[in-house]
Amino acid sequence: MRIAVVTDLHANREAVQAVLDHAAGQRIDRYAFLGDFVGYGADPAWVVDRVREFVAAGAWAVQGNHDAAVARGAAPSMRMDARYVVDWTRGRLDAGQIDFLATLPLTAASGEILFVHANAFAPAHWDYVHSRSEAVRSMHATPQRVTFCGHMHEPMLYHVSMLGKAGDFVPVPAEPITLLTTRQWLIIPGSAGQPRDGNPAACYAVYDDARAELTYWRVPYDHEAAAAKMREARLPQSLAARLADGN
Repeated sequence: MRIAVVTDLHANREAVQAVLDHAAGQRIDRYAFLGDFVGYGADPAWVVDRVREFVAAGAWAVQGNHDAAVARGAAPSMRMDARYVVDWTRGRLDAGQIDFLATLPLTAASGEILFVHANAFAPAHWDYVHSRSEAVRSMHATPQRVTFCGHMHEPMLYHVSMLGKAGDFVPVPAEPITLLTTRQWLIIPGSAGQPRDGNPAACYAVYDDARAELTYWRVPYDHEAAAAKMREARLPQSLAARLADGN
């Protein structure tokens, strides 16, 4: 089965549509969406509805921290600009869309694969996987061999051997990677809707479980149009500006 994994969509219609269009040419059997469907961007209703359509057709979807904030209220620790967008977003979703976000699971599993937004060791606390040690902690918290997580907006790949030796590297887009079955893996596809690694192109990944083969993809999109919508909606200008440089 070939799985397209998309995370941190962040209400960015232009980026999400570009990713879905690209994935349509990748012989995808099933989709997984790893949360943060809302927040930052100007098209929350459209993105939520698109994810709901995919879920109705059999896709996996898990809850992100921005989804939880829109559904239940922002945590005090959330940054001021993010809190502002949470409140703005709540006024642009109907009850059904908010209920969809509120009832998403924190994790989803299929065979040797785990899908989660933040990490496997404390999914509800939204701790980031900033380093190799945090990635190992997440991998040790699950029996699944392959974990896909979002939350971090930069593509990254971590692994740990049966002897406990860990490693990591920044993947090269469009170059298939064989995930050795003698290791556990933690895969961060990067953000579709708000990349932050200096490259404005949208991120997603494709995993072929039959071949144990992973490919990261970068998809250019009209980030100027997405930013213009954010400015028109009077969302924080810094969030619109960062789409142009991917930071």
